[in-house]
Amino acid sequence: MHRTTAGWGSGILGVIIFSGSLPATRVAVGGFSPLFLTSARALIAAVLGACLLVALRQRRPAAADVGPLVIVAAGVVAGFPLLTALALQHVTSAHSTVFVGLLPLTTAVFGVIRGAEHPKPAFWAFSILGGLTVAGFALGQGGGGSLAGDLMMIAAIIACGLGYAEGATLSRRLGGWQVISWALLISLPIMTVIALLTAPETWAGITLPEWTGLAYVSVFSMLVGFLFWYRGLALGGIASVGQLQLLQPFLSLVLAAVLLGETVAWTMVGATVVVIGCVAGARRFA
Repeated sequence: MHRTTAGWGSGILGVIIFSGSLPATRVAVGGFSPLFLTSARALIAAVLGACLLVALRQRRPAAADVGPLVIVAAGVVAGFPLLTALALQHVTSAHSTVFVGLLPLTTAVFGVIRGAEHPKPAFWAFSILGGLTVAGFALGQGGGGSLAGDLMMIAAIIACGLGYAEGATLSRRLGGWQVISWALLISLPIMTVIALLTAPETWAGITLPEWTGLAYVSVFSMLVGFLFWYRGLALGGIASVGQLQLLQPFLSLVLAAVLLGETVAWTMVGATVVVIGCVAGARRFA
């Protein structure tokens, strides 16, 4: 019981941190190309992660862990950040929450496949209802979409769900922050090359909000959030704690309204109540 409670507490902190990712990315792509933004955030986070690994004298992963770490790197270090950055050139931050609402279900599916978890049938009912509620609410905001952007967001959610589930399974052996730190180090050589090749020709026109967006996704979205998130998934269960992501779109919408001036309807309150009920139900039957 203590492990489950600790897992949910850690997971909630991770979701709160991740909720700023899409608005921050939306701001950052105004000054940086998607490829540079993806590689730069990974490069910065990798340096910080390496410092943690060295300072705390962490052992190297076993040979059998390298393959899963590559999957984590491909999913959450490269795939999700790049695909969302590309998508947010075509869709608004608010519109992208349609797809983030489907992330808990995707994570749960990969949790069953990769993590050998077996939630009860009622879990899937609550999970699907929560996902449909989020998607219906976000679609009801109207506008801000495009076919290209939507397809990239779908691909991003699949990549992220796989990376979350694989990382959570690894976290049981290596620890949460160790998993994301090693995944970042694995991606470091290629991300360094990409960052050098795609760096802006001039830095003069980049605004403070765009620099702030880059800093947020580098330090918080790419590293600090995962410290809490992978720990939460490992302690409380991938499928169960993963349902907390249903709350992330609503937090992101609030930030999109406050920081980007995007419109958020009053129906968010009603939808949030339904989603919280779905999260509670999913937790009970996971």
